[in-house]
Amino acid sequence: MTSGTQTTGTGRTRAIDELASLVRPLGRFMTSKASEIVTGIAVLATVLGLLALAGAAVDDRSISANPGYAQAEVLDGSTFARTVVRFTVASGETVAPEHGVFYPSGLTVGESVAVEYDLANPELVRVAGRSALDQAVPLTLGVALVWAVLGPIAFWLRRRRVS
Repeated sequence: MTSGTQTTGTGRTRAIDELASLVRPLGRFMTSKASEIVTGIAVLATVLGLLALAGAAVDDRSISANPGYAQAEVLDGSTFARTVVRFTVASGETVAPEHGVFYPSGLTVGESVAVEYDLANPELVRVAGRSALDQAVPLTLGVALVWAVLGPIAFWLRRRRVS
């Protein structure tokens, strides 16, 4: 009985040792490149922010190129990520865009709000008078916060590696 237990224990120890020998080089790599990894995360956040702003500008351009105007009602079911609205387009069709309205800050359920939409694609709708530029300041502050937190960490990791 004892020999069976020892074999199982030895087998487990051997498997753990093999796993450790596989993971150890990854750990060494992560330790040696930690500052670059942290900097890469900050760069990725910056690129994603810029892409979000560029995407919003492209959508704004589509709306501005072929604008339609309507009065929309803010619907229940809105979340932090999207604000659901319903409005009637020029053809008389009622539209409730799946992704909600662009630039919804300050809207409340039941409120009536003026919107602009793309006549060719009523799913592209924004609150009238708002644009991607309204999102530039919060986005810039968010990216600055990421750099304010991750920049010193990357710097500290780099100095620690050099010392």
